[in-house]
Amino acid sequence: MKHKSFIRGTLAAVAMGSLLSTAMADELYVPWLGYRTGAFAANGTQVANGFVDYMNMLNARDGGIGGVKVNPEECETGYNAQKGVECYEATKGKGALVYNPNSTGITLQIIQKSSVDKIPVLSMGYGLSAAAIGDKFPWTFNFPATYWGQMSGILSFIAEKEGGKDLTALKGKKIGFIYLDAGYGREPIPLLEQLSKQYGFELMMVPVGVKEMQNQSSHWLNVRKEKPDWMIMWGWGAMNSTAVKAAAKVRFPMDRFIGNWWSGGNVDLGPVGKDGKGYMAANFSGIGTDFPAIQDIIKHVVSKGASQADKADVGNVLYNRGVVNAIYVAEAIRTAQEMTGKKVINGEDMRKGLENLNLDAARLKAIGATGLTPTIKVTCKDHAGSNPIFIQQWDGSKWKRITKDIPVMVDVVRPMLQEAADKYVAENTGWQTQECK
Repeated sequence: MKHKSFIRGTLAAVAMGSLLSTAMADELYVPWLGYRTGAFAANGTQVANGFVDYMNMLNARDGGIGGVKVNPEECETGYNAQKGVECYEATKGKGALVYNPNSTGITLQIIQKSSVDKIPVLSMGYGLSAAAIGDKFPWTFNFPATYWGQMSGILSFIAEKEGGKDLTALKGKKIGFIYLDAGYGREPIPLLEQLSKQYGFELMMVPVGVKEMQNQSSHWLNVRKEKPDWMIMWGWGAMNSTAVKAAAKVRFPMDRFIGNWWSGGNVDLGPVGKDGKGYMAANFSGIGTDFPAIQDIIKHVVSKGASQADKADVGNVLYNRGVVNAIYVAEAIRTAQEMTGKKVINGEDMRKGLENLNLDAARLKAIGATGLTPTIKVTCKDHAGSNPIFIQQWDGSKWKRITKDIPVMVDVVRPMLQEAADKYVAENTGWQTQECK
């Protein structure tokens, strides 16, 4: 009797294990490597809320993607590269389809692993710029644009303000670059250095250490002394609001101070208020709640009390940035499902979906995201695209878009990306590439 009970118990356990395996397999697992704690928590929380809310909206409204629920499980990194790697290792065995590192430092670490594990990385508008070269980086994607592309767009905007049609208008000008002294902040420096030599503008470098983010008095006293014509900022977290406050204190003109798209959130300028009026920032994601996709999030998630976001934050710059990130992932999953005929896909399938993603105007309209993101078309050779940026300006209480689309300088940036990609491959023995037709 005892023997038969043991057999029955064992069979039951095996059956339960089988059911659990099926349940775990019957989902689309998209781990989110984010940070709701640490020095960058205020910014990271808003992006995470947008991402998770969109995925949960798809689950509530549509039953997931292709009839399969999405699991946007969060793993806390604190914006720390080592913790990011630990999150990667802890989640990759759960059937992860794609990684969103939310940190250039973490991206640089895990792209070394992703090609081996056959799980793609989407560093949306950040990370290693050279990864735009798809034949050299088959498993890494950084659309809608690289940091180098974004910087070229910002410089084009400045040149236009100086009365020119191209960067020759910057000759003799002094441009300050204040940046977080980490992999993220240093990423666009090679492009800046080359363009400063090519077009004859002076470059003033102002690095800010992580421990100095909230004490930039000496940095801005030096800015006041050097009198640059323009300042460009590559900041994140508390560095952004501190910089704008310090700039106002030394009376640097706000309408000559431009941040990148991680230096232009409501959480950055809200604490500054009217003192930041005129400050500008690059962007690629729409502002506000006047998008059907955002309205569906409010209806199916936020109004149901199923969101961690404050209702007032829905529609803010970084919340919408997270939504856009989720749209890219969801649409790549849908593309992979259509290409493979499978509802439950794996990382290799997801890579195909990302590499064949085509968010044209018709598709954006269908998902309620017209104006929320630029159209996106990814190819084997181009994992970033050359999508335009726009400039937004703080009016003292909110952001307003002030420009039309500004093209990136493809003719300048693309050869530099190719050169950097070739160098990366040469320096990493055994690096996996692919042949693009």
